[in-house]
Amino acid sequence: MHSPLQAQLVQWLVAPGATVAAGDVLVILEAMKMEHEIRANQPGRVGELYFQAGEAVGEGEVLGVLAPLTEDAPRPEAFAAHTPSAPFSKDRADLQKLQERLAFTQDAARPEAVAKRHALGLRTARENIADLCDPDSFVEYGALAVAAQSRRRSADDLMRNTPADGMVTGIGCVNGQRVVVMAYDFTVLAGTQGMRNHQKTDRMLGVALQNHLPVVLFAEGGGGRPGDVDVAIVAGLNLATFASFARLNGRVPVLGVVAGRCFAGNAALLGCCDVIIATQGSNIGMGGPAMVEGGGLGVFKPEQIGPSDVQHNNGVIDVLVDNEAQAVAAARHYLSFFQGVTSSWQTPPAEALRHVVPENRLRVYDTRAAMQGIADEGSLLMLRTGFGVGIHTALARVAGRPVGLMANNPLHLGGAIDAVAADKAARFMQLCNAHGLPMVSLVDTPGFMVGPDTEATAQVRHVSRLFVAAAHLRVPLLSVVLRKGYGLGAMAMTGGGFHETLATVAWPTGEFGGMGLEGAVRLGYRKELEAVPEGPERQALFEQLLAQQYDNGSAINMAATLEIDAVIDPATTRDWLVSGLQAGRVRPVDGTLAIDTW
Repeated sequence: MHSPLQAQLVQWLVAPGATVAAGDVLVILEAMKMEHEIRANQPGRVGELYFQAGEAVGEGEVLGVLAPLTEDAPRPEAFAAHTPSAPFSKDRADLQKLQERLAFTQDAARPEAVAKRHALGLRTARENIADLCDPDSFVEYGALAVAAQSRRRSADDLMRNTPADGMVTGIGCVNGQRVVVMAYDFTVLAGTQGMRNHQKTDRMLGVALQNHLPVVLFAEGGGGRPGDVDVAIVAGLNLATFASFARLNGRVPVLGVVAGRCFAGNAALLGCCDVIIATQGSNIGMGGPAMVEGGGLGVFKPEQIGPSDVQHNNGVIDVLVDNEAQAVAAARHYLSFFQGVTSSWQTPPAEALRHVVPENRLRVYDTRAAMQGIADEGSLLMLRTGFGVGIHTALARVAGRPVGLMANNPLHLGGAIDAVAADKAARFMQLCNAHGLPMVSLVDTPGFMVGPDTEATAQVRHVSRLFVAAAHLRVPLLSVVLRKGYGLGAMAMTGGGFHETLATVAWPTGEFGGMGLEGAVRLGYRKELEAVPEGPERQALFEQLLAQQYDNGSAINMAATLEIDAVIDPATTRDWLVSGLQAGRVRPVDGTLAIDTW
């Protein structure tokens, strides 16, 4: 037996003449205040021992003799407690203490709080996380934290009633890929932002930024918490959380989910998210009832502040669902678009696209049918459906490839682009651009909306956002003109001009002009029309001139003059898009790619 290090001999656990099994502890040595077990490397019989307890030994010195057993010598029993392969005892005091402490962090330890939550038709933070993350994949950070209120509450009270300081944080897998998840726990101090859950948030945001991980925030809660007295603060306005959260913008996908009430600081974080998914029963506001009343602005119930119908129609909520189960399913769906190409998909019926646009060029139709016909079955996720309805925006897959889809809506203002639609589309371009999603634009617009009432909405500034956003695209843009492609509005839908895209094609129903054909005839041929008596004769001339304009601006003529790249059979649209997506490339990020919160 040799000493593996310079040490002091503490204790012999065997006596001369004893038989030992391989793995038995023979002697304890101490070095640098740490004890080292020296074990038998084979069965044997202990012989002479050369050192006594308290004596110093040098590295490599012989401690004693361990003679191999002869074949006829009795074999000693192996002591399971000394064998390296023996399982750890579940009765260890340190392990038991940890397990008892962790038990208080789980929902099962607080049945009354959970029952109250369920009575409202809502789920706990941990239930939502379990539903979002792949089974057994969530690794929690900061579970043992409690509220910073030890000067006013007992340790047992804090442990039992403020688990995780009201916020569950960690890393889990969603669709097989790692995601940072943070969920305010409304059953703990109304989901308010305590000092320690701010620390936990900052820690997770740093992990997300450093490791380029998407972030999902379950944001329900009441904002700042004034009752944390353990930390010496006056206003707490030096917190890093809000700046750290905003710093993720454009760098990683950031998704907010809300059910119930989300006010003040919680709402501020929510507003920084790329996309917000909320339930019908949610309320979102920069101040809750107490703050509103404190500001002398009236007395309101929580349900009166920022209800979901208001926040959906004004553009705050991107995806409105019925309940938390649907919200989590939508979150998994949304995150999937930033997790690469899928190897399997189901193709919608191609021939159906031939019937999307009516043969009557004056008949309106729903361009969402074209979006459905282009996207892989079940992949379409519409965004911001209650706001800026003049342009539809959605994430989808085409032959397994994630893309951003936008389309004019002829059912609203004939497809003309107003200020809110322009805002919606410009921000959608930023979203796709920041996260590297190629874009497909389906065009059917008579142009930008005009008129005195329209200009009162700051139309000039709002619609120009489309040109600026498109000019900074690093992702391929493919455009399909379904019917009307007129004026500046059509140019804005195609990246600033028909040749700014990777390719611009049209269906046979496409028609083009510098402005609406009817207006072009009335303006361009005013003298000719006024020279003819008003009535059937003038109308006949108008129709004749209009037909000439229509023929001149037909899709085939546009392709013949190379103003667009091709005219395609609608049934081949997906094939054409797949070829374009395979040919196009996403350029590397050059600088910071911010996504407007609006």
